[in-house]
Amino acid sequence: MIHIEVRSNNKTIAKNTILLYFRMIVTMIISLYTSRVILQTLGINDYGTYQAVGGIVGVLSFVQTALSTGTSRFITFSIGEKNIVKLKRVFSTTLSAHFILASLVILLAESIGLWFLYNKLNIPIERQGAAVIVYHISVITAFFSLTQVPYHACIIAHERMNVYAYISMLDAVLKLLIAVAISYTSFDRLIVYALLLFFLNLGIMLYYRLYCLRKFEESHYHLEFDKSLFKEITSFSGWSLLSGTSMALNNQGILILLNIFFSPAIVTARAISLQVNMAANQLMSNFQTAANPQIVKMYAAKDYEGSKRLLLQTTRFSYYLMLMMCLPICLTAEPLLNLWLGKVPDYSVQFLQLIIIQSLFQVFNTSFYRALYTKGQLRENALLSPTLLISGFPVVYFLFVLGCSPVALSWVSLIAYAILGLVIKPILIIKIVDYTWKDVWSVFAPCINVTMVSIFVPLSFYSFFNKDIGDLRYVISLVFISVISVLLSVWFLGLSKPMRFELAKMVKSKFFVLRKDS
Repeated sequence: MIHIEVRSNNKTIAKNTILLYFRMIVTMIISLYTSRVILQTLGINDYGTYQAVGGIVGVLSFVQTALSTGTSRFITFSIGEKNIVKLKRVFSTTLSAHFILASLVILLAESIGLWFLYNKLNIPIERQGAAVIVYHISVITAFFSLTQVPYHACIIAHERMNVYAYISMLDAVLKLLIAVAISYTSFDRLIVYALLLFFLNLGIMLYYRLYCLRKFEESHYHLEFDKSLFKEITSFSGWSLLSGTSMALNNQGILILLNIFFSPAIVTARAISLQVNMAANQLMSNFQTAANPQIVKMYAAKDYEGSKRLLLQTTRFSYYLMLMMCLPICLTAEPLLNLWLGKVPDYSVQFLQLIIIQSLFQVFNTSFYRALYTKGQLRENALLSPTLLISGFPVVYFLFVLGCSPVALSWVSLIAYAILGLVIKPILIIKIVDYTWKDVWSVFAPCINVTMVSIFVPLSFYSFFNKDIGDLRYVISLVFISVISVLLSVWFLGLSKPMRFELAKMVKSKFFVLRKDS
């Protein structure tokens, strides 16, 4: 019975992963091309203004991360417990809480946030009117996004990744159409762009809500507010509050900081690097999104060893997938940006290379956090990890005051995530979730070996032919060599013999089926 259930779980994870990867490939290609169109249509300064203005709302919405973490965990856990009564209470209570939070964000945004926009942001005088209108649109969008969290959590908890994948692809296609459409408008393109994105986001959110209402019994909202349950959720989420603050400061907050000390063009350069990194991170995110509900449900069913084994395996494969994306992106950053954007803002290459390296350390940080999240004990992590990340914000501010390059912020962030992923998170899961150093080393050892071996050939090729960096044939060759190098290193150094045997057996069986069908 146990073997059948494990096989079924693995099949579900594999199916959901394939759906999410298909979504990732389509949306990544469309999104990257859309960014090129938007950048050329709006211009570097307007694009940077849009990112900085949206950053204010993002900072004010930092509590969303904390509450969404608790919402997702308690909904998934209730499903694992097969407790429909509790599940309904969890959904209605969390939706009520998100309505209250959304109202608070609007109040803060239209008072403190608006003052900050007028008095602190570095926006050209002739574009300030458009920036204010875009800001108000962003505030309204944030309200609906905050109240969307419980519905999104339901879809992920029920593992309906097909819906998530298809709507994400539709979203990417419609954003491309918006990017093309604004190039033909005679009105202010920045305002039209913000308005069209608002209506698109609103339409998709309404679809998700209607889908949940039709498919999930618990998503029928009742005016209910279970104080004891809310206290339990906020107690859990409260430890994520510092994490939400740190994420807001290190993402949207940094964009605001760049706008204060530098021009909107530098904000654009940073935003571009974040977008490429986000596309690369879809690999890790999709794989973990497919596996995470199973990790939580196995733990809820008291299969602690099975949950641990799946988490460690997911971490290793997440790193391999991320390395396969990061290595070629890092080595071909300059021609990649030239090919993608045409006109590349200053500092874009340095921003991109450093954040791509940072994403490798983030794999361990996010994966090991899942062990703490699954057990529901986040206090120590909430005190240590966010404190380290928040401390980076004043450090960056001080470096900018001293006249340092904007790239300094990338170095500060990279060092912080390296400490988190390699030191703090391993110590926490050993102390709190009964992992051992042997468990942690079973992840680190193959990842180190694969990294050291896989980078040797591409780096040699890069160093020898560096003068041909603008040659498209060179770029394609370097990408191909990097991917093959990582794949071979993973096969021989990153997989155990039983796993290689199982994969080879699966590939052979699929091959013979294809030959038979043909």
